[in-house]
Amino acid sequence: MMLRAWLIFVLCSLHLLVSQLYRTTNAVLAPWLLEDLRLDTEGLGLLSAGFFYAFSLTQIPISIFLDKVGAKRLMIGLSFLGMAGALLFSLAQGLGMGLAGRLLLGVGMACNLMGPLKLLMEWFPPSGFATVSGLLYAIGTLGSIAAATPLVLLVDQLGWRLSFHVIIALHLLLTLALFWVVQDRPLEKCAPSEPIQPRSPFGSLGILMHSRDYWIISAGTFVRYGTHAALQTLWAGPLLMEALRFSPVQAGNILLALNIGLILGGPLWGAVSDRIFRTPKWVVAGGMLLLALITLGLRALPPGTSIFIASAIFLAFGIASASGMHVYAHIKALVPKDMAGAAMSGTNFFTMMGPAVFLQGLGIAMQSLYPEASRGPEAFNTALLICVVCQAGIGVLYLFTRAK
Repeated sequence: MMLRAWLIFVLCSLHLLVSQLYRTTNAVLAPWLLEDLRLDTEGLGLLSAGFFYAFSLTQIPISIFLDKVGAKRLMIGLSFLGMAGALLFSLAQGLGMGLAGRLLLGVGMACNLMGPLKLLMEWFPPSGFATVSGLLYAIGTLGSIAAATPLVLLVDQLGWRLSFHVIIALHLLLTLALFWVVQDRPLEKCAPSEPIQPRSPFGSLGILMHSRDYWIISAGTFVRYGTHAALQTLWAGPLLMEALRFSPVQAGNILLALNIGLILGGPLWGAVSDRIFRTPKWVVAGGMLLLALITLGLRALPPGTSIFIASAIFLAFGIASASGMHVYAHIKALVPKDMAGAAMSGTNFFTMMGPAVFLQGLGIAMQSLYPEASRGPEAFNTALLICVVCQAGIGVLYLFTRAK
């Protein structure tokens, strides 16, 4: 059984890796997209935000049907929609077609975190859930690493459109493997020893809507991942290349440091949660406050700063941000098992809505306040200050959630 469980873990991790790769490509592709699709700063923000709007809204039906339909079927069906979206995006000639592709891609990737978490909950013991999910996040983050320097090198050789076709081919192979290998739960769990009265999925959502903890946890993940992904998936590229004057390859290497931080932080915070605090609450709250301090340090970087200092700041940013991945273990511990899928998906709605709002909102703020230099140092300083205030505020609020 454990061999099958770890095979499922590997496939789940690779599907999360592909999702991370798709969502973070725009940070590196920004210069090509601005030219090929004839975009301005606001249009680039909208193009990137579209993925997250679609991803987050798709969490609503996923939260209703994940516990009933099963993770495997949802992941496979949505993956084919995602491949169609990726192909459409790769053929885009302007904002309209590019946005349509990113929207469809967001729908297609919407179950590549909740599905794996649901499968891990069935195949691994509860006492190690935060640790195993931390490993899942770490491997998934390799997709963000692939979207940094390796993607730059691939695009240099093939162009960004053909590079997307390579990613689609990899995605298709992984989806076929998912079909052949994965089952939703171990056989012994398929026939319960006593009848269980199923809970209405709409009833589960009603319970969540009346939970103060759910709203605070959701607000925490909205801000944490919103500010993180706004930087990682788009604005870090222009910040590093245009405001801080790094070359594209140097910017890719600095983004690599951020993703290494995420890889280190995921399992680290998971182990701290499971073995020291016995709850994810203090890991998430402390990590959020630490993230605010690091973002403040990032804001202080001057143009022409050394690549070593910039990489160290981005590495620390990734480690601190990884603590927020454990909001799912937190909400899972606060609800009955039969509504865990709905609770995690409901939380994930806010996780993915955060980047949509921050990506587009920061782009609008930078364009409106600095119309003549919307990607200059002052514009980025203002955007980062907005992030710091939001991170610190929600970090304090998170202290008022229940531990378990």
